[in-house]
Amino acid sequence: MSGEFKGEHIVITGAARGIGATLARDLLEEGASVALLDSLADPLKETAAQLGRAFGTERVSTHVVDVSDSGAVDTAIADIEAHAPITRLAHVAGVLQMGRVTELTDAQWLHALNVNTTGVFNVTRAVARRMAERQQGAIVVVGSNAADTPRQAMGAYCASKAATHQLVRCLGLEMAEYNVRCNIVSPGSTDTDMQRGMWVDDSGRDNVIRGSLEGWKLGIPLRRIAEPEDVSEAIRFLLSDRARHITLHDMRIDGGATLGIR
Repeated sequence: MSGEFKGEHIVITGAARGIGATLARDLLEEGASVALLDSLADPLKETAAQLGRAFGTERVSTHVVDVSDSGAVDTAIADIEAHAPITRLAHVAGVLQMGRVTELTDAQWLHALNVNTTGVFNVTRAVARRMAERQQGAIVVVGSNAADTPRQAMGAYCASKAATHQLVRCLGLEMAEYNVRCNIVSPGSTDTDMQRGMWVDDSGRDNVIRGSLEGWKLGIPLRRIAEPEDVSEAIRFLLSDRARHITLHDMRIDGGATLGIR
């Protein structure tokens, strides 16, 4: 590792497992200090303990936060800032809500929007305000290729991610004058607990790669499902100074599953 993020203080939401936990490890290897946010207290504690043993507890802080709770988010961000200015933000937190539109309950619909869209609003608003004052910063939000591609039984998820993508673009436009970059990473199928929860048996991986004519879903041309490391690599690039002239961008990491069509 190059030490590219040495001295940086980076907030990661959805950090207890999956992409968020992988990103935390990679950023620590690159020299950063990380503040880890998640609503899952026990997995967050376990991940932080593992990272602390490997990289030093002084470089890892944890905050049990429901990102849909604006008051809790504001408190957590204020506590993190009291320790050191936040230089970069990776918002990974999100939930998958399955169900056909005609069968979704109000609670299911609102849960998807509250976490996937309002949660992004709460966190990016709190952090962007501080970055604007310092006239420097980078924000990356993990969206989804489902933001632009209809999926059966995923209406709430797709809608929440589509709204989030446009929110981040608007934020990026507003923050450009303050030298704060805002970008999106849009994974497709990635080997995480969320993805595995959609599989009904051991053929799940092969079914995703192959696609489904009956479900109007294309397969993956690269013939593999992404690993969390693939998404972490993209996030780290967009957070880094190597991407200093990139903002309002949506980087799709899906092995060609949506044919690059927007």
